[in-house]
Amino acid sequence: MKKPVLIIAPLIVACAAAFALQQSYLPESATAGETIRSALLGGAKGSSAQADSAGEYVVAQSGRTPARRTQPAPEQPPAPATTPKVDETALRYFARQGDQRRLAAEIARLRALYPDWTPPADPLAVPVQTDASLDAMWKLYADGKLAELRKAVQDRQSTEQGWTPPADLMDRLDLAEAREQLINASDLKQYDTVIRVGAAHNSLMTCSEIDVLWRTAEAFAKTDREARAKAAYAYILDTCTDPAERLATVQKALPLLTRPDLDTLLAKAKILPDGKSEFDSIRDDLARKAVADAGSDPKLVVPQPDIERVEKLATATPGPSDPLILGWYYLRRNNFEAAEKWFKLSYDRESAPSSAQGLALAMIARSRPAEAEAVMYEWRDSSDDTKAVYMAAVANLLAQDPPVEIAPAILQRMVPEVVEAKDANAAQQLGWYAYLLNQFETASGWFSMALQWKPDDEPSSYGLVLTRQQLGDAAGVAAIQRRWAGRSERIARLGEQRKTRQPGLAPSPERFGDTLEQTQLRPTLTTPLALQDMPASTSPPTPPAPPRTLADQVAETISRQRADAYEQPALQTEQAPRPRSPETRPRQAPRAATNNAGARSVRGCTTTIDPQALSPENALSRGWCLMDINRPLEAAAAFERGLLSRSEAQRSDAAYGQSLAYLRAGLSDKAAVAASKARQQQSRQIELDIALLSSRATEAFNAGRPNEAILALDQRARIAPERTDLMILRGYSYMKLNRLADALRIFEAVAATGNKEGLRGIATIRAIRNKEY
Repeated sequence: MKKPVLIIAPLIVACAAAFALQQSYLPESATAGETIRSALLGGAKGSSAQADSAGEYVVAQSGRTPARRTQPAPEQPPAPATTPKVDETALRYFARQGDQRRLAAEIARLRALYPDWTPPADPLAVPVQTDASLDAMWKLYADGKLAELRKAVQDRQSTEQGWTPPADLMDRLDLAEAREQLINASDLKQYDTVIRVGAAHNSLMTCSEIDVLWRTAEAFAKTDREARAKAAYAYILDTCTDPAERLATVQKALPLLTRPDLDTLLAKAKILPDGKSEFDSIRDDLARKAVADAGSDPKLVVPQPDIERVEKLATATPGPSDPLILGWYYLRRNNFEAAEKWFKLSYDRESAPSSAQGLALAMIARSRPAEAEAVMYEWRDSSDDTKAVYMAAVANLLAQDPPVEIAPAILQRMVPEVVEAKDANAAQQLGWYAYLLNQFETASGWFSMALQWKPDDEPSSYGLVLTRQQLGDAAGVAAIQRRWAGRSERIARLGEQRKTRQPGLAPSPERFGDTLEQTQLRPTLTTPLALQDMPASTSPPTPPAPPRTLADQVAETISRQRADAYEQPALQTEQAPRPRSPETRPRQAPRAATNNAGARSVRGCTTTIDPQALSPENALSRGWCLMDINRPLEAAAAFERGLLSRSEAQRSDAAYGQSLAYLRAGLSDKAAVAASKARQQQSRQIELDIALLSSRATEAFNAGRPNEAILALDQRARIAPERTDLMILRGYSYMKLNRLADALRIFEAVAATGNKEGLRGIATIRAIRNKEY
């Protein structure tokens, strides 16, 4: 929550600079002039050598031009004190006009200048001034018509020889003109002029000229003299007593000073009668701003007292804004439980799109997409952001592993939203959902629709080629394989894995109750989709690999059936395969396994067995078998059991395999932990580091954190050459950061290899630049 930037009066800036530039102005002690000068000049005081120089200036509290004071010779006795004559012209004028505010200000000014002066008991009873022309001049001054006043004085001097205007009037005129010049310069952001004018008119730097003080402090801050600006604000708080002006002073300093400087000013707060600090509201706003800024930038570190202050405010006050900023703060730091707590509190107090959006994101992160969909459905059309969050909830609901039953009413309301939003990811997940219910025609329609919206989406193409295979469309399969030749190994090898559909590929529709056709899941295509090359996308594709979805479940089922076909009837001990790298490992057909005792036998690894019932050696073998049929999470559990082996080599293999399993499941954090459970050979450690950094870069990009993606890629580049797909990811990361020149350099390098993604990236950057110009 940002505080509005407040305009600061420029006159103070001029005065502060005047004292900074005119080092010969050495005010007396125990005067207002000394206080402000020492504040603006960093607390420096005149030395005795300077005081013994030609003289010094006494800065008046207000109104008067500084008077020259000559230091008397030491051997001369002090002259007898004389009572100065007080010019009460302005006092009489304001009394006669009945201007009580100006009358009170004039009395205060004269008292500051002449401490021994006593104002008249009844100012309204002061004898009437009989000089009508002079009265007219005072009226021009009171009305702020300074140019007319200057002309009137000059006209009377030219027509009335020997006439001299009152010194008080001329002092006031000079001061008012300086004030006007300083304010105009401040409004025009001519801060050097503000400082220069203030330097020449020290009388402006008093609490009665608070606007001038504010503007002077602003001028110091805008000209990169933060220490002088801080000193000017501190002088006001040390000298001025008006509560509203003190509060406004700190508010005006908020956008101009750093947080440590602001804390110094806040320490000057006075304690109110109720025991609270007068600047508590400022501290609250500063804490809110710090937490709100951190909600946009996860790298910002917020002091714990600020977090606790905002949490206290969120609990004590009934508004929805404080819980909302706390929700975003915790969400950006992956503390989803705390984020959901504060988002829900905000949403309960006031249901609004922003709180619903955050609450849904927290629920999705905590694997509760059904609740997220229910929360966001009401707000799905509020903005592009809420629509995107709703689509994310839909996609995650459909992609749950294992699949869950979705009520027909929910499906019926999700389908038109997906079509209207043209969301390729949600359409793809609808395709996988239909595929697992053996509704291949419906699945084919959704995959085709997803490719209409995102032609280069490999998971959707993979789903489409699977459905074409299930439907016996060999020509369609071949066309898709030609399009993805050299870009997708799993699409290219589809024919090697399966030739015909086998029963039991996917769960029965009866498991979910109503079929998808009954819930109107089938998409309506405006034109039939022929199996041919799709047109190139006009928008940059997302290069990172997709997270595990129902596509992985389908691939797992196919691989499982492939493994069943290869099973041997004979029982023998299975040896764990040794992969060449974390990212590409030769696939081997799993064989049957037994435990050491021979009491339990396992036919391949397609059956479900608790790995704790196996010996560490057999669990290790089973883990590699499960990796071959693409069941990484089960493999991770088997490798965990393998870590208990007494053999250091087998423990190393188990840690290596568990790290690979978590990487395949998209759990890079767990993969990093697994890699450290046992000592690895240097070559393996390098392979794991490369794979982990690749995964982190991809996850950061998908999460909208291009800075972290680039950092991971830079770390990976130190130990291995950058692959083409990661170069593309780097290019799009630069593009998200608006570093178009760096992105263009990367895409040009990719295009030089013949990769079409490089050309597409170059075209996108050119389009962005043409749009900017």
